[in-house]
Amino acid sequence: MLAGIFGLLLVALGIPGLTLGPLAYFLGKSSVRRIAESKGTLRGRTTAVAGWIMGLIATAVGAAVTLVWFVLLLINIAPPPSS
Repeated sequence: MLAGIFGLLLVALGIPGLTLGPLAYFLGKSSVRRIAESKGTLRGRTTAVAGWIMGLIATAVGAAVTLVWFVLLLINIAPPPSS
């Protein structure tokens, strides 16, 4: 869940959200699976699902922001149009 939180907080930078998002997704997904397989001995399913969902959101938004930053970079380094 912490990776998802930090991914969402740093999503405006693009790359951190894009890297922490999948980490949170896979950690949350595996935690939900382990909790389900434990037959009630492990707890924290809600927290694991929250981390999983935040990972999805951070990945999607991080990818979009990274794309915007990349396009802006390409626009800035492109030579001016000749007239």
